[in-house]
Amino acid sequence: MAEQYWIETLGCPKNEVDSDKLVGTLSADGMTAAESPESADLIVVNTCAFIESAREESVDTILSLRDRAEDAKLVVTGCMAERYGDELDDALEEVDTVAGFGVPVTLGLKPTNEAIPTFDLLNLPRPAASRPWAYVKIAEGCDRNCGFCAIPTFRGPQRSRSISAILSEVESLEAKEIVLVAQDLAAYGRDQGQGERSIVPLLTEVAELVERVRLLYLYPSDLNERLIEAILATGVPYFDLSLQHVSAPLMRRMRRWGDGERFLERIAHIRQLSPEAAFRSNFIVGYPGETEADHDALLSFVEQAQLDWCGFFSYSREEGTYAADLDGQVDPSLMQERLRELSELQDTITQNRRDLLIGQTVEVLVDAPGIGRTHREAPEIDGVVLIPEHLDVGSIVDVEIDHAIGPDLLAVGADEDASGESNQ
Repeated sequence: MAEQYWIETLGCPKNEVDSDKLVGTLSADGMTAAESPESADLIVVNTCAFIESAREESVDTILSLRDRAEDAKLVVTGCMAERYGDELDDALEEVDTVAGFGVPVTLGLKPTNEAIPTFDLLNLPRPAASRPWAYVKIAEGCDRNCGFCAIPTFRGPQRSRSISAILSEVESLEAKEIVLVAQDLAAYGRDQGQGERSIVPLLTEVAELVERVRLLYLYPSDLNERLIEAILATGVPYFDLSLQHVSAPLMRRMRRWGDGERFLERIAHIRQLSPEAAFRSNFIVGYPGETEADHDALLSFVEQAQLDWCGFFSYSREEGTYAADLDGQVDPSLMQERLRELSELQDTITQNRRDLLIGQTVEVLVDAPGIGRTHREAPEIDGVVLIPEHLDVGSIVDVEIDHAIGPDLLAVGADEDASGESNQ
């Protein structure tokens, strides 16, 4: 009987892509997917190390899986393995192997520092998508120097894939929607000397292969007119903007571009071009030096911007970053108070924006029985549209929004009334 594997993935969509690549490698080695960790011969934990809470979750997951499967070989890979390899190896005796990005995950002997075979995780083949949508990573690493972020220290400088390699992967996935991801998506191709506009031809070519293409993690200064027009031309007017804050003095401390006024102007311009455009962003609360005036500026921006989706995260002090040694550390209790205030405001805004869709006919991609998404919802991070369960998975259909349930919408099919009974 073939040996079996179980992969547990933590963190961002980029890690999900890496796990898919590992699935392709393990399958090529003759292994099969296990039904549960308990039945696996090999357990791989693809970890996240972005902030302290993510590292804590990674360690808790590792220990839990070891308790559930005492005899399996347990391998830790991903960002935490790359960032804290030797330290993690020494601290967790429950782990058999700590494998960084270039170390193969196998059932073989524990790697040593000598003659470790390496591979290019970014360009490994992967299996066809198991869902109607799939993430595709177009680049690895990041060349920016944001004050709060340690990613460049362990993911390295930006390394873009070729357009041909990306298109080949898109075709092999056989998905209806492709979600392009990278640490700095709009900077795609700069490391190859192609300039800041090389994301546009890539986006255009991907859009010719699939029904939907979506971009995640856009640095706001790169959202120029040409890229805006290219996104709108795909028919998926969804803008995920990495804003982080809006106070100009704090943004300078973050080593970031922009301020609230410029962000509002850009959002208003896009809405003028496409009233159906949806927006998502994330903000850091409690960055060193954040004052009450900075917090009030962010509250005002959130109220004015009326973003469809928004996440707020406590600042996490990361070793090796510019911000780690800054003065003006914000008290954790004050940080939590500011988080609650922002989250409550955004929850109301999101609810109101969802209520505006009641009574409208919208086009959804059926992700799973009873679950669909319009262009306004990115997979896994936004709300969904609850739809009649008989609609075929992978199909794109029109449904009518009957009412909203928090961030989710309840819809009926074009041939059904609100009670779910056929009109025919």
